[in-house]
Amino acid sequence: MQVEKSPLAGCLVLTPRIFNDHRGWFIESFNQKTWDEALGQEMNWVQDNHSVSHRGVLRGLHFQNGEFAQAKLVRVVQGEVIDIAVDLRKDSPTYKQSFATRLSADNQRQIFVPRGFGHGFVALQENTVLLYKCDNYYAPQAEGGIRFDDPDLNLDWGLPHDELILSDKDLKLPSLKEWENG
Repeated sequence: MQVEKSPLAGCLVLTPRIFNDHRGWFIESFNQKTWDEALGQEMNWVQDNHSVSHRGVLRGLHFQNGEFAQAKLVRVVQGEVIDIAVDLRKDSPTYKQSFATRLSADNQRQIFVPRGFGHGFVALQENTVLLYKCDNYYAPQAEGGIRFDDPDLNLDWGLPHDELILSDKDLKLPSLKEWENG
């Protein structure tokens, strides 16, 4: 597994070795020992999530607040996404900075999104399947989010805004300034 640091403190991109032969391919998508060594600490993954999205579906920017904050290990098993992490840790040297990467079934890359980050993705292909591990349980009372089109973040989702499909809930998320002043 190749581990690369992103420009955001604690956010990592992981690329597994792909073994191809006449039968197809094989990857080791997760290994606890390898992961703990790469991160420099032990992670206790407690929940796996699975989503299927049509082309243009944008999910985000989401996070869990306080004691319910979640770190995520995200990968695509079918299709392709632009995955974006935003550092929302007010004491971080990369506060309010973002990092975007393409995750796909072809490149098998994964992104580690630490606790305290906003996270979102947009599906670039029909029937895109995304899986991610979380290190804390989902708690509906701790949900948080920032608008996908926040002018202070100026995120590039890779598709024109009129092609994006969002939930009503995501369309009502606060701006970064509203969240900071919350």
